[in-house]
Amino acid sequence: MANNQCVRRHLDAFTRGRIIVKLKEGRNVTSVAAEFGIAHSIVSRLWRQFQTTGTAIRGFSRGHPRGTTPADDRYIVLQARRNRRKTAGEIARHTTQATGRAISRFTVARRLHGGGLFARRPVRCVPLTPAHRKRRSLWCREHRNWRDNEWGRVLFTDESRFSLSSDSHRILIWRERGSRYHPSNIIERDRYGGRDVLVWGGIMLGSRTDLHIFDAGSVNGTCYCNEILLPYVRLFRGAMGLQFLFMDNNAPCHRTIAAEQLLESRRLAARTLPPVTIRELRLALQDEWTAMPQQLIDTLILSMGRRCETCLAVRGDHIPY
Repeated sequence: MANNQCVRRHLDAFTRGRIIVKLKEGRNVTSVAAEFGIAHSIVSRLWRQFQTTGTAIRGFSRGHPRGTTPADDRYIVLQARRNRRKTAGEIARHTTQATGRAISRFTVARRLHGGGLFARRPVRCVPLTPAHRKRRSLWCREHRNWRDNEWGRVLFTDESRFSLSSDSHRILIWRERGSRYHPSNIIERDRYGGRDVLVWGGIMLGSRTDLHIFDAGSVNGTCYCNEILLPYVRLFRGAMGLQFLFMDNNAPCHRTIAAEQLLESRRLAARTLPPVTIRELRLALQDEWTAMPQQLIDTLILSMGRRCETCLAVRGDHIPY
């Protein structure tokens, strides 16, 4: 039975012709089916097809007709490129209004895939103004040729927030493969919501600071001086000597008068980098900070030359680091 089904599905044109010849010679359907070892119904349908159409050639279905024209397909892709946050449902509704032909969001998704666009989560980065980009480019030109021993005297520092809940504002954009860090695919945001923990840390070649947690959940100029500059940065400066360089991320609390005066009074040379249950979260962050391999930190710092070159290539814009 299985063999008959296999033959039935793949009955070639030569066999079809032989069957028709024998039937035209006056043979009955049953004897011809027995001779070729196929089902009676197959021979019967083939003979009926020949009598109706005059041919025994196997017909192939063209499938369901496309619901969009090539012009519609281009219009669908154009909408997604103009507004990458537009959903497939919204594009389907606008296309239906424009063409008068109803299409589904699934059709839109297939056309976008055919145009090389796929739904992906956008990269979230801090906002960069033209002034930021200019300063980033200038900084990279000044430091692109630094040697490892020069990077070894820099303390890189930053603050980060960690939340108990995930980002509920899930947004997808339509983008091409390999265009993750294209400016049109980046969402700039420097605000956090919900319950979270604010931490500070610093890294150097061969060393790191302790991870500091801000009890107040935020930081201002006074807090930054009392909790960071005096207990952490001052000690690193004392150990490193006059060659020590301190690098923060240029946040507002870092540029207060109190912070600037303290840095100057302690002779802390600063180099700003332009572009920013709770108890269990705190403990987990401290554990992760301690467990971070020093080799990873050293590798990050020694990659600064490449990062400068990449930043210059995009004229100070966002880079995949």
